[in-house]
Amino acid sequence: MSYRNKIVTVFGGSGFIGRHLIRRLARTGAVIRVAVRRPAGANFLKTAGAVGQIVPIACDIRKDESVALALKGADLVVNLTGTLYEREPWTFRTVHVDGPARIARLAKAAGVQRLVHISAIGADARGAAGYARSKAAGEAAVLEAFPEATILRPSIVFGPEDQFFNRFAAMAQVSPVLPLIGGGKTRFQPVYVGDVADAIVGALTADDAAGRTYELGGPGVYTFRQLMERMLGEIRRKRLLVPVPWGAAGTLGGILEKVPLGAPLLTRDQVEMLRHDNVVAADAPGLKELGVTPTALEVILPTYLFRFIVGGRSPMSNPVELRQRYPE
Repeated sequence: MSYRNKIVTVFGGSGFIGRHLIRRLARTGAVIRVAVRRPAGANFLKTAGAVGQIVPIACDIRKDESVALALKGADLVVNLTGTLYEREPWTFRTVHVDGPARIARLAKAAGVQRLVHISAIGADARGAAGYARSKAAGEAAVLEAFPEATILRPSIVFGPEDQFFNRFAAMAQVSPVLPLIGGGKTRFQPVYVGDVADAIVGALTADDAAGRTYELGGPGVYTFRQLMERMLGEIRRKRLLVPVPWGAAGTLGGILEKVPLGAPLLTRDQVEMLRHDNVVAADAPGLKELGVTPTALEVILPTYLFRFIVGGRSPMSNPVELRQRYPE
């Protein structure tokens, strides 16, 4: 696949998924605009392509003129903007609804050929969590303005820079206990970030992806408890997994979300989201339909969680241990 002489604008491209997507897009020969709030924070992406191929630009998704400038002359557009918590002025409404609606409306006006919008499994207009409602409203707004847009809904995305396994592994370094909110029974279908990036490229390429919604999950379904056990096994630490009732978790989230600095460890809205399984619907098209073979969690976790092992030794560097873990 070649996008030489094509311009791809990626909103929110300096984040976790973005850095993997940019590398893949660079191989196609496209010129890539990385539209972000702080371009200096995206300069590290320039080394993924040729000189001048990857261009970070300042963009405020709250302003028509800023978004229109990022879209000028673009052939393809990907929207990766999102937030797991609210901090004024970046509310769920601003980031998940108004911003995507503005991008879709102005992309249509600019004659953009394809638009891929990243949402999330659990998007529900009638959901109890504000995150879920805003994601659903964002999908509806995008499709209203740009009916040919492709919606991708990933489950928990994991990989070297993730904020799930890395966060809990860091907690396990200093805490003798780890919380299991609601008893740890919620089910997840973690999807590898590289597979999500490949799915985005596939959605930009496949003609039959226009106007469709895909749910992205890996090959395995795990409870929250099982994910914590898997993580602890990888970093070779024993920690007490303590069930936290929903009521107590909500109270804790209410306290932690008020901490003014940095990302909160937990919010009430996140607790509400954890009440519902986060797995691909049985009848939903997914990675397979986009030409992507899902990568197993067990293959990827050892490649980056080894830094949390005492001494930092990676099992991937020991051929004997590697054969024991992954026999042919």
